[in-house]
Amino acid sequence: MSRIIAGAAGGTPLVNVPGSLTRPTTDRVKEALFSRLDAFGIIAGSRVLDLYAGSGSLGVESGSRGAGAVDLVEFDAKASSVCQRNADLINGVLGRKAVTVHRSKVESFLERTAPDIRWDLVFLDPPYPLDEAALSAVLDKVSLHLAPSAVVVVERSSRSPEPGWPDAMERFAEKKYGETRLWYAEPSVPDVIELDEPFDELRSADGEG
Repeated sequence: MSRIIAGAAGGTPLVNVPGSLTRPTTDRVKEALFSRLDAFGIIAGSRVLDLYAGSGSLGVESGSRGAGAVDLVEFDAKASSVCQRNADLINGVLGRKAVTVHRSKVESFLERTAPDIRWDLVFLDPPYPLDEAALSAVLDKVSLHLAPSAVVVVERSSRSPEPGWPDAMERFAEKKYGETRLWYAEPSVPDVIELDEPFDELRSADGEG
């Protein structure tokens, strides 16, 4: 049985999705993942998006560790019901509605999201049958809603190729844990425009006219 590892609800068992429909992140992988995210200092007060949420394990772990707001997106009826139960659990511990469940297809949810919404941390654990082109299309939509210092984590089979990152996103790390591989990405840094003249000279010239 999976559990919340640390934070306000640390040690609390989570409800799992029955059957083999979903592929829960193991506690070993989750512990390594959040240890790294804690080192980045990105969780506390952040806005988190958990796509293909399954049981919502990664999202509610973020909530337990101090995320400001967490969105769980899951389309399957049984899985979204489990997400809601786990969200209610962490919200009850925190005494506020930190985690919100959205029963929706990932693509539809991202298309409906207002342009000004930005997430600091995004998890994607898509089902293995999702092909690489479809995953790349989702990542492209995600890239439109990232805060400047955001981190995106993609969980895939260790046998899957590296995701096709959109131009607005670049991979900065990856780590294999047995049959699981985590890919870490961030917003791309815009190309710096080189000026033909020093900036101070241009500013002075503007002031003379």
